[in-house]
Amino acid sequence: MVGTAIFAAGAWGFAAVLFAFFLPAVVLSRFGSKRKAEIVDTDKRKARDARQVLANGGVAAACAVAYAFTRSPVLAPAFAGALAAAAADTWGTELGTLARGTPRSIANFRAVARGLSGGVTIAGTLAEIGGALAVGLVAWGVGIAPWPIVAAAGFAGALADSIFGATLQALRYCSRCRRLCETDPHICGSQTSLVRGWGAIDNDAVNAIATITGALAAGWLASLYTAAF
Repeated sequence: MVGTAIFAAGAWGFAAVLFAFFLPAVVLSRFGSKRKAEIVDTDKRKARDARQVLANGGVAAACAVAYAFTRSPVLAPAFAGALAAAAADTWGTELGTLARGTPRSIANFRAVARGLSGGVTIAGTLAEIGGALAVGLVAWGVGIAPWPIVAAAGFAGALADSIFGATLQALRYCSRCRRLCETDPHICGSQTSLVRGWGAIDNDAVNAIATITGALAAGWLASLYTAAF
């Protein structure tokens, strides 16, 4: 449904931007799969379901459909910005979890377990920039928006993902394993207790916030660019 809406709204140009997010995400999810399988405390272990697809692509699809009806000059960049944010977050997660450095919370710079939301590394941050830039270049190549606008918006979305992941996203504690986690129950089967954030905000909700941030940032930057030139 997301892919059909995007293609119907913007034809092959919009589809190319969607593929710039989706195809690398598929490849990166399989890279280092053995090491990623050892990460058992996060809310990112399951395969993509409809909720995850909507969290990552729903905002972009909405922007694309709105653009098809209004032809607003800010909605096409917003569409690309949303997918750039999703790509940046995906690249940062898939490659950052493989980095050898110790992840640190973006909120307080304390060391956190590998894979937990809000943890950042230099490698993961560089990967986020790469993901945002990849989508930005494709968006620029098909004439949707200048690549700096899309790339900057994508990185802003990924940054928002890390901030909200370290503050509002639910963080739980498994008393049986004596470790922090993001799921209830934990992988061991024991119930967990909430120690931070809101119970209703999981990784999918934070991803949606990230794509909203990317869309808003791209639309705003595009409006400034249009006014200036």
